[in-house]
Amino acid sequence: MKRIYIVLLAALAFSCTCSVQKPATTSPQDPIGDQLRRMTLREKVGQLFCVRPEAFDVALEWDSYEELASHALQDVTPQMKRVNEDYPVGGVILFAHNIADPEQLDSLVKKLKAFKGEPLLYIDEEGGRVARIGNNPAFKVKKYKSMGAIGKTLDTLQAYDCGKTIGAYLKEYGFDVDLAPVADVNTNPHNPIIGTRAFSPDPKVAAEMVVSYLNGLQDAGLAGCVKHFPGHGDTRTDTHFGYAQSKKTWEEMLDCELLPFKSAIENHVPLVMISHIAAPAVTGNSVPASLSPVLIQEKLRGEMGYDGVIITDGMAMGAITRQYKPGRAAVLSLQAGADIILGPKDFIEAFDAVMDAVQVDSTLTEARIDESVRRVLTLKAQVRQ
Repeated sequence: MKRIYIVLLAALAFSCTCSVQKPATTSPQDPIGDQLRRMTLREKVGQLFCVRPEAFDVALEWDSYEELASHALQDVTPQMKRVNEDYPVGGVILFAHNIADPEQLDSLVKKLKAFKGEPLLYIDEEGGRVARIGNNPAFKVKKYKSMGAIGKTLDTLQAYDCGKTIGAYLKEYGFDVDLAPVADVNTNPHNPIIGTRAFSPDPKVAAEMVVSYLNGLQDAGLAGCVKHFPGHGDTRTDTHFGYAQSKKTWEEMLDCELLPFKSAIENHVPLVMISHIAAPAVTGNSVPASLSPVLIQEKLRGEMGYDGVIITDGMAMGAITRQYKPGRAAVLSLQAGADIILGPKDFIEAFDAVMDAVQVDSTLTEARIDESVRRVLTLKAQVRQ
């Protein structure tokens, strides 16, 4: 009897030992984290940039958008490939002057997607006035008068169809992200840059149209981006050329400019573009939104709860270049909380400045870089599903 009791105790002990050693749950996989851990700092920093093809042509110098467009870079050269070997990139954006016809575009897209950094391909294809492909007669795609004209119909199905149609032909030509729609509210008739690019002067109508357009893009397989946070519709100047500001308080913006952005965020918009407008009544200074931790971290991330990718407006625009060097602007924007630096005036300078900010003067930490790279890699995984 004693022997049986000892055997039973031994069996019970073995059973307890096994149950303790067996994990209660299986740890979730983190493929993005695994990818991030395998990357060098240089590879990570590259993911934080979306640049023009011209960024890799280091011999090119330009002082105006007209001068840049006259260069009309429409192919990848051996020199550009060599530069890319040292400067990987997470995204490339094409403009009208980069696009001649379907055959040329197909060739260029394939070469750019083979770049180091496995870049996503971006374009501004809003429909109407801003349509790099739609306004090119070599492409037989549906054209739209303006988003303002669609907004006037109050028919959200038309906004959805517009987004889906544009998304479908962008997908066909190899694009991944459409920097559209405009989520601004067209409240200022003297605004020189937005106008009928916006759906409506009524924020509720604009919000409904923006969400419908985004749904159309999504159903076509494209990632959309709402712009230009916190709202460019009530400004009197154009940030392409210099300083612009909104005089409204945050509470006033919440009642108008921010309604379309709020609706887009609630519907899980993949990207939000942060503008270069200043909002002194919100931030207490004249710093552009794209460099403002108040507007990016406190307001967009904190109060509005946005956890997707934040991309800047073009960093070669006058509102930035008249006040900041490319490297300084890139570092300040990342410090403020942006994830992607779009089109810096000098990509090489901006890239090197971010590297130095981490490795030399510690004004940026690698943990901060990782935070944004994780968002970019997550976006890439979603787009390429």
